[in-house]
Formats: sequence, C-alpha cells, structure tokens
Amino acid sequence: NTDYITKSSWKFSAAKAGGIDVTAQVPACFKDNTMLFVANGTGTINESTNVCTPASPSSFTWVFQNNGSEINMSTPIVSGGSGVFTIVLLNDVTLVVSQTMTIAPNPPTNVELTFIH
Repeated sequence: NTDYITKSSWKFSAAKAGGIDVTAQVPACFKDNTMLFVANGTGTINESTNVCTPASPSSFTWVFQNNGSEINMSTPIVSGGSGVFTIVLLNDVTLVVSQTMTIAPNPPTNVELTFIH
C-alpha cells in the first residue's frame, strides 16, 4: 500500500454521502487540491488556484493502521471529518476512502471520497 499511496500526487475525483453522488456539491476550492503522500510518513496538500477559506492544511503526517485497512492523517482534509479514513480501495491509479462525517445541517453520514493520479 505504501508504494501505491506514495506513487504520485492525488487529485479529487468524486464524492458520495450515504451512497448518493454529491460530487457537484463539493466546493471547487477542494476539487482542485492535490495531495502528496511521502514514504517517510509526511505529506503535503497543494491548494492550487482556488484556495478554500479557511485554507486546507499545507502539510500533514500519516500512517496506515488496523493492518493497513485505515489511514490516519494528522489533520482532517474535509471540514466536519476526522483524520482517520477507512481505505475502500487503493491501487496504482485510485484511492477511495470513507468515514462518518457531520456536515451541518445533516446528521452524521458515511462519506466516500475518490482520488485519482
């Protein structure tokens, strides 16, 4: 998994909440961000041209946990979420992660984020 996640930077591709496609509702400032995971357990987020307010964190630390079924990042990458994601899919081109998030005014919902190289 380390080889896959550190291969190159990741860019947002799609989002689901409660199994429903919500990609269109994701702010443009998040959609153009790129995330880079480095094998030493550090990472960076590049805000690109559309900068979110407040801005996403520019750096983080990360580690696989639960026998590689989860990734724990030192900072949430999505408002309303945590830094711990369940890995749904990780291969050489796709990273799909999920977690329960509370995005007001909705109740806690399982959100799935898809990133691609």
